[in-house]
Amino acid sequence: MATGAPRSTRPGGRTARVRAAVVAATFEELAEHGYDQLTVEGVAARSGVHKATIYRRWGGVDGLVADALRHAAREPWPVPDTGSLDGDLRGLAALVVDTFTDPHVGAMSMAAIRAASRSRVAADALAEFFAARHAQAAVVVTRAIDRGELPPQTEADEVIRATVAPLYYRLLLTREPVDHDVAVRAARAAARAARAGVFGPPSGDDRRGSRASGSSRAVRPPAERPT
Repeated sequence: MATGAPRSTRPGGRTARVRAAVVAATFEELAEHGYDQLTVEGVAARSGVHKATIYRRWGGVDGLVADALRHAAREPWPVPDTGSLDGDLRGLAALVVDTFTDPHVGAMSMAAIRAASRSRVAADALAEFFAARHAQAAVVVTRAIDRGELPPQTEADEVIRATVAPLYYRLLLTREPVDHDVAVRAARAAARAARAGVFGPPSGDDRRGSRASGSSRAVRPPAERPT
């Protein structure tokens, strides 16, 4: 849902420590200077990793940004579990608000998103990041279906997108402020639409099956032509 540098360094050997240092430095440099001013030399100086090592492992600026986003996607993410769809969606929306209103993490997140508009490699990595976040958040919808709150064919990705899209619209397009009131409204609207069946398969999609329509929907062979 939200981007940002990892908040802690994972345990591991020297390779893991080097990567964590470079990833953190990449996000910091992005936040301070933007993608156009991001350099291997700057990341090397901030991370304490020799630039030759960075060039050898990451290739250049695009590789640094892409790896930083992939690393962030694998970081633990506190998916809410409140016992209700409304509560969980409010929690997801609040995570986005909290990320982007944090002066430090918000700056890094915005810088990573802007980098995707400047680099195809970064754009692909950002798409992977959000795909990973959607996969993690899908359990919110799965649990709601299991509790009987949502139709069984509700598409989790669409519910998650509908929850956070109004927030990103304000953050990236209109530059309006976001707060928890905005998050609550977005979550409430997404939950109501989901309960109404808005996020099921399209009307012509075979996934709707024939259970609701009975045997009259069965495919019949064509009648024989008269001879």
